[in-house]
Amino acid sequence: MKELQHLNKYFRKYKTKLLVGITITIVSKLFTVFVPSLIGDTIDIIDNYIKSDAKDLATFKASLLKNIILIISTAIATGIFTFFMRQAIINVSRYIEYDLKNEIYKQYQNLSLNFYKKNRTGDLMNRISEDVGKVRMYAGPAIMYSINTLTLFIVVLVFMYRTSPTLTLYTVIPLPILSILIYKISKEIHKRSTVVQEYLSKLSTFSQETFSGVTVIKAYGIEKKTITDFNQLSKNSKDKQLNLVRIQAFFFPMMLLLIGISNLIVIYIGGKQYMAGEISLGTISEFIIYVNLLTWPVATVGWVTSIVQQAEASQKRINEFLKISPEIKNHVEKETPIEGDITFKNVTFTYDDTNITALKNINFTLKKGETLAIIGKTGSGKSTVLDLVSRLYDAQQGKVLIDNKPLIDLNLNNLRTAIGYVPQDAFLFSDSIKNNIKFGKEDATDEEVITAAKNAYVHKNIIEFTNQYDTILGERGVTLSGGQKQRVSIARAIIKTPKILLFDDCLSAVDTETEEKILSNLKALTAETTTIIVSHRISSAKNADQIIVLDNGEIIEQGTHKELINAKGYYGELYLKQLSKKDL
Repeated sequence: MKELQHLNKYFRKYKTKLLVGITITIVSKLFTVFVPSLIGDTIDIIDNYIKSDAKDLATFKASLLKNIILIISTAIATGIFTFFMRQAIINVSRYIEYDLKNEIYKQYQNLSLNFYKKNRTGDLMNRISEDVGKVRMYAGPAIMYSINTLTLFIVVLVFMYRTSPTLTLYTVIPLPILSILIYKISKEIHKRSTVVQEYLSKLSTFSQETFSGVTVIKAYGIEKKTITDFNQLSKNSKDKQLNLVRIQAFFFPMMLLLIGISNLIVIYIGGKQYMAGEISLGTISEFIIYVNLLTWPVATVGWVTSIVQQAEASQKRINEFLKISPEIKNHVEKETPIEGDITFKNVTFTYDDTNITALKNINFTLKKGETLAIIGKTGSGKSTVLDLVSRLYDAQQGKVLIDNKPLIDLNLNNLRTAIGYVPQDAFLFSDSIKNNIKFGKEDATDEEVITAAKNAYVHKNIIEFTNQYDTILGERGVTLSGGQKQRVSIARAIIKTPKILLFDDCLSAVDTETEEKILSNLKALTAETTTIIVSHRISSAKNADQIIVLDNGEIIEQGTHKELINAKGYYGELYLKQLSKKDL
């Protein structure tokens, strides 16, 4: 249970509630064990009355009524305490579930982009949902029933031994056998639980990717293959679940068998002692009830063991992610205001997952308010420059400076807040268009939202929708066209009036006329904003203060539009290829 030790901090946090719950559990079980004693005493009263020659009916009725009232009162008290026991302990498990999910989610937020390249969304979701659910069962029901069982065992055995030591010793003979079987089977449950959770992650990942890529699936007509693959994965998952259920199902019949054996021992040994006059008939009845009182706690031993083993397997999977240290950390707690000067000094960067060197000895300086355009072929390292500026990665060699300070010496929150980023693949949330734009500035007014949309040249499209700015978008913004998604994403970036604007080929899905209008609006808006534009189009780059041409991670050309045209290199050739009829 070493992996479950991670939960100890939460148990300490809610120790008062847990201690109250444990106390109530013990009191509840004390009331429970009084019932067999009262029933045994009642049977002895009846037996003695039948055997007595001088029958005192009034005394007999009074004794019987007293015991009946005590039995009913004890049962009611047990029920009340059981209710409060569940309220205390089960509620704690829900608090722990809440805290653990928040801890995992916070860790997900802190982990670097590199982590998400190596892990699938379905697996991440499964660990914060299914695995946490398994752990909650340990933090609540497993603990409650363990305390319940332990308390009942101790109290019942004490009462049994006090009543008849010999009969008690015979009754507990099956318990060592039970302990050995539990030890053996629990190991197998842990192993099979781990496999089950892994397959649930695979199933979640496959489902998530299928839903996200349903357009591609339909376009290629591979629905049947997708269904076949899903069915096969489901079948494998079902088989692993059944393997786990088979071993779990072995517990309950085994428990009942051992309890049945204990009952037979009580009847046989107790019967012989009764005939020998060593114990009363009420004692035998009392022992049978005691043994059956142990039936449910003993049966839950298997269930609790199964819960604990599954929780251990799930918590191990959770801990794997919680133990990962984010590659990008905030090393500066104090505020570090950002102005917008950007410098790259001999920057080289290699992706560790692919071992591809995306940038090689890159150098440039960009003053506040200037615009840099980066042109190059696919895979030349253009987007990597933006990732380094926003510190999604740290350069292995060289330095990236903002305001003449290394990025590592800047407050990470201040840096990210100062940046407006428009990715190549525009991501929109399943929310209204208005809220998607306000994502860049949460307290933005409706007028600011509309102004941002106008500057991104998407306002006309939005007002044509039935619900206009309150239109709810489908997953990942599927309701909109590619160009509309890009322009909403641009509106989201410019509404926050950032110090640094990063555009990652975000105008690729719009026509050149719309592109010119958007760039014209941006030029007026970003006079005090440092801007980096990554693009394949000369039209997006020609008005920039500086232009860099990348090829295979190296700068092969650098200068203004006019300088690069006159140089008649790669940029000049690309310009001639992309000349529009209007330019000609």
